[in-house]
Amino acid sequence: MHGADTDGRVVAAACTIAIDDLPDGLIVTDGFGCVVAVNRAAARLTGVPMERAVGRHMNDVFPFRDHDGRDWWKALDPEGGLRTRSRAPERPLHLPGGQELYVAARLVREPERGGEVERVAITLRDGGARARLERSRADLVSTVAHELRSPLTSVKGFTATLLAKWTRFTDEQKRVMLETVNNDADRVTRLITELLDVSRIESGRLEVRRQVVDLPARARRLIAGRVAAGEAEERFRLLDGDDLPEMWLDQDKIDQILGNLVENAVRHGRGTVTIEIESVEWGVAVSVRDEGEGIEPELAPRVFRQFWRGGNSRRRGGTGLGLFIVKGLVEAHGGTIAVQRAPEGGAEFRFTVPAGTPDFATP
Repeated sequence: MHGADTDGRVVAAACTIAIDDLPDGLIVTDGFGCVVAVNRAAARLTGVPMERAVGRHMNDVFPFRDHDGRDWWKALDPEGGLRTRSRAPERPLHLPGGQELYVAARLVREPERGGEVERVAITLRDGGARARLERSRADLVSTVAHELRSPLTSVKGFTATLLAKWTRFTDEQKRVMLETVNNDADRVTRLITELLDVSRIESGRLEVRRQVVDLPARARRLIAGRVAAGEAEERFRLLDGDDLPEMWLDQDKIDQILGNLVENAVRHGRGTVTIEIESVEWGVAVSVRDEGEGIEPELAPRVFRQFWRGGNSRRRGGTGLGLFIVKGLVEAHGGTIAVQRAPEGGAEFRFTVPAGTPDFATP
């Protein structure tokens, strides 16, 4: 039965349900360290079920130690110390089994200012997940440093040479050097754009500004741009179906999705790159496929992760962020994307986006 006592706290039965809904582990003790509640997440993280923990002292069931082997609960000392203490910051701790957890605590006092500790709320987070996130961030920093070094070295070198020896070069030599600087500056700009996209995707701050978009027209424009840049026109084929529904999409992001998928097909695949656009039950499906070696089925779940560069291709290059960004942009439109083997034997990336007019479309 749910209810609340006179000062607004939820009664025990309702509280048990609430703490089991929390995504992080939670252990609650009284002021002396006797465990009074353990949620499902804490039981899963520690391997200690609630019925084995409740009623026992914290150190008997959850003997957390720091990296130097020191007793965390003893250092916390809820019964001693300054009466102004209200929390212990999150830090990595170990249980005897060896698993690492990030543990923080809040000392609940009565009265709130300067009173005795009535209970201690302890939160637990998976140390393995945190370590993976930190490794991912370290990989990102390493990748960015590597990708920036080459173009910035080129820009610096050519600029310094031109400034020091301007009169010694012909106009044609100057033009070639400046074109190289311009291309390398574009490369840096693209990398920065990718990093901003990754940040927005991971934080859920990616904005979709919808308008009516002609998908076949965007694909034709993309192909025309690659041909104008020097690629053979016969390298590309566009198949667009009839009676496509009206599509409200973010035009810039759709261009980015198509551009990244075509770039991936050109870089990693061989033969003709085909873009097929067709109507499906709930929207439009777009397939981009090549005639190369394709992607092994066991690798398919990895291709949309950060830093995936694919196969053994010597031409792979890049940051490995392109397909991760594509997946984020497609999902921001309410769509899905998958990869499979193409009929010609290469890789086929197929994304589907829903049709219909959005409630808050921006023209």
